[in-house]
Amino acid sequence: MNIHSILRTHYGITSAAVTSLEGYDSTNYKIQNEKGLFVLKQNLHSEETLELLQAENKLLENLKILKDYDFPMAVSSLKNETVVVLEKQIFRLLSFVKGDFLGDVPHTPGLLHSFGIFLAKMDKQIHTEYDPAISGKETQWDLKHFRSNYKYLKYIPDSKARSLVDYFFLQFDEQVLPVEYELRKGIIHNDGNDWNVLTQNGEVSGIIDFGDMCHSWLINEVAIAITYVMMNKEEPLEIASHLIQGYHSILPLEENELDILYYLVAARLCTSVCNSAYTKTLKPDSEYITISEKPAWDLLYKWITINPLRAKNAFRKAAGYPNSQKKTNTEQAIRRQSNFSDALSLSYGNPIQMHRSAFQYMYDTDGNTFLDAYNNIMLAGHCHPKVVRAGQKTMAKLNTNTRYLYEELLSYSEKLLAKFPKNLNKIFFVNSGSAASDLAVRMATTHAKKQKVMVLEHGYHGNTRMGIDISHYKYNHEGGSGRKDYIIETPMPKVFGSGYEDPSEAGDFFANQTKNQITDAKGEIAAFIAEPIVGCGGQVPLAKGYLKQVYQEIRAQGGVCISDEVQVGFGRLGDFFWGYEMYDVVPDMVILGKPMGNGHPIGAVVTTTEIAENFDNGLEFFSSFGGNPISCTIGQAVLEVIEKEELQRHAKEVGDYLIDQLKSLQSKYPELADVRGSGLFIGVEIFDKKGHPNTQLASDLKNALRENHILISTDGPFDSVLKIKPPLTFNRSNTDHLIYHLELQLQHFLSR
Repeated sequence: MNIHSILRTHYGITSAAVTSLEGYDSTNYKIQNEKGLFVLKQNLHSEETLELLQAENKLLENLKILKDYDFPMAVSSLKNETVVVLEKQIFRLLSFVKGDFLGDVPHTPGLLHSFGIFLAKMDKQIHTEYDPAISGKETQWDLKHFRSNYKYLKYIPDSKARSLVDYFFLQFDEQVLPVEYELRKGIIHNDGNDWNVLTQNGEVSGIIDFGDMCHSWLINEVAIAITYVMMNKEEPLEIASHLIQGYHSILPLEENELDILYYLVAARLCTSVCNSAYTKTLKPDSEYITISEKPAWDLLYKWITINPLRAKNAFRKAAGYPNSQKKTNTEQAIRRQSNFSDALSLSYGNPIQMHRSAFQYMYDTDGNTFLDAYNNIMLAGHCHPKVVRAGQKTMAKLNTNTRYLYEELLSYSEKLLAKFPKNLNKIFFVNSGSAASDLAVRMATTHAKKQKVMVLEHGYHGNTRMGIDISHYKYNHEGGSGRKDYIIETPMPKVFGSGYEDPSEAGDFFANQTKNQITDAKGEIAAFIAEPIVGCGGQVPLAKGYLKQVYQEIRAQGGVCISDEVQVGFGRLGDFFWGYEMYDVVPDMVILGKPMGNGHPIGAVVTTTEIAENFDNGLEFFSSFGGNPISCTIGQAVLEVIEKEELQRHAKEVGDYLIDQLKSLQSKYPELADVRGSGLFIGVEIFDKKGHPNTQLASDLKNALRENHILISTDGPFDSVLKIKPPLTFNRSNTDHLIYHLELQLQHFLSR
């Protein structure tokens, strides 16, 4: 179809220069002749499109009242038509809006304030208008219909990026949808992005492209505009505040609108990256899509690091509203004191009142974001959407116990047992690692027909009475009951400080000690239980060759070998899915817990057919909650996340990088006496200048990092080991952040 012919025949425009322009749903041309500048827009004909374009023209006429601003006005044809239908195409000739695009000029506070004023004046003029075509319009770019973009999520190729977007879909459901009917609605432009907004002399002067105009929540106009101006900005909330102030001065925003703005911004970013991912499958070589989506991804990754409460209060402040109310830490501490014993401890000298969390970040009630390098239970990341949805969906469907047949139990047990050697083929579900330890010892004593249990020095295996009995870390602690007669305690085979530089020699030394104790026990040991890396002992890997020799001796005298994988299992160690694999052994029983449910209470004992059959002695085993459908669905979701997001490989790569960085620090600061561990399960032993455990410095570092919004902990016999075991979403950038602040604090404390 000849554009020059259309211009001449229908608009009387001859000798025009025609230039193609970018367009999304339309084909656009810049028209220039002696009469001036115009834009010709071409759309595929449909009755719906025709009605929408006529409605748009009507609204543009309504905006003429705003004399200080420029909008694209429809130019009538020679037949006095604002739209021309020709050969299944719709043509409109619009006036050309002059100015510099917002994307081409510096975003000064004054410009952004004027942007807010402009949007408010435009919305004030049109949002109360009614048009059936606009009211009935549905588009995936309308945040009111954000959920319609979920079908594009699968096109995001990177699984971790996909989970980030899915997290914000989940939060939209939780935070926005419950208040959707309380939000003001009206007609909005719906696309105030950098390349639709025009500026002159440092102020916004006009806007183009009303193609995404819709009848939606009024606050979406602000959400979309601040999304684009915040891109590529160091302090996005400050940037957004200038626009909000301007808007609010003309068309006051309501508190409930501001309170969901954080999630609406995320929704716009997710809409953008989802549509880009889908469009790239249609146009894989489009540089435009690749370049335009990068700022959206960059802001989305930055957005997850911003505490939603901080954003909410920043937006409230910009509009002159007070911060949302919260109880102070002191008030909460008093409430806690009245209901709980001091035996229930708090982390850090300055306790934290947590509010929300996401992946490797935790958000407190003061608006701070904490980098979590400590909470290993959330292996797949805090509030991982796949895990959360699994629990929600099953909770709405079925919750019962193992006395019934149901798919969730069978499917999960099959997938979990597939992670073990063939001889470890029977599973018993409980609802914690502690309950699993208790059950494991009970099964071992029943099978072996013996009563004594051999444990490692500084080991920890749970909070039940049996768990305390077999945990040197607890029974030998201040207030502990001491070692019971049936417990045989053997030294922790720790290479560092053993006097042996060769790990194999250290392994032989400690194995010989333990084997002598086994001999002295005269065949009375029912079980030997050990963590592959002794967590509470200070993140201590067992000396090389130790476990293989001890397992052999325990079995030779009729005992059972138990591996406590509660802290280190499920791929955390990087090179190995289970900790026992580090030592080329296969235990007779494995204890699972903590990360198994990503924070949901679930535990298990995995064992052999022989041990399981001997346990079936007429005394039924039953756990009211162990193996319930919700727990099983959540557990299976965790396994799927580990696999799809390649978290074991990620733990290996990031863990190796973190250990290398810590060892670089160690070369400068000898107080970091030992750096040890595997994957993202790392211990750093702190000494003083005399070579003794430095409990005070370890505590100082932990608490100083907390004040810099980084969470680690301390442990070990002298509480002098820095404990680093983050969610497996922890990345190289997080590592750099941790190392930077750790070195700053080392400089501070060691210079005193």
